[in-house]
Amino acid sequence: MKLLYFAWVRERIGKAEEEVEPPSAIATVGDLVAWLTKRGEGYAYAFENPKIIRAAIDKNHVRADARIAGAGEIAFFPPMTGG
Repeated sequence: MKLLYFAWVRERIGKAEEEVEPPSAIATVGDLVAWLTKRGEGYAYAFENPKIIRAAIDKNHVRADARIAGAGEIAFFPPMTGG
């Protein structure tokens, strides 16, 4: 699946996007975030507070308990403020 990273999530990880194949046990967005944090220091830093990270599956905003099966694209971004 394709992962997209935006704003400071992208800066901390050091890339805007990547293709990954998470293990079959990874079922939800929350599981995916936990798995990503183990991929290196930049990922751990980007997802150090997973409760504030926002996610979208195929351009639809989702919660951490959303299932990722069949997802083509998952985007991660920090909370946004209006202005």
